[in-house]
Amino acid sequence: QVHLVESGGGLVQAGESLRLSCAASGRIFSGTVMGWWRQAPGKQRELVATIRSGGNTNYRDSVKGRFTISRDNAKNTVWLQMNSLKPEDTAVYYCKLESGVITYWGKGTQVTVSS
Repeated sequence: QVHLVESGGGLVQAGESLRLSCAASGRIFSGTVMGWWRQAPGKQRELVATIRSGGNTNYRDSVKGRFTISRDNAKNTVWLQMNSLKPEDTAVYYCKLESGVITYWGKGTQVTVSS
């Protein structure tokens, strides 16, 4: 079993920054994909960014140039640096780990951006 614990959410004003962290514990195999998804009220959960164990990254268009995903494979930790935050970034942010055909989710952390 794998457990994911997110931290770093909060309330900020537009233009400010936040850094989210996600620590994974348990039996984790190599070659995982870790990432961040978000879900705003009344909307579907959407991909924000992913990073493979080799370092390849993928971002949704609306966060490119503002968000940066990174990871430490030895610590099984992934971060999401969010700069120039906008009110439309307000959502619950979830950490996701994919190991082969198995997917694990964290419980989420709230990010609220006021205008």
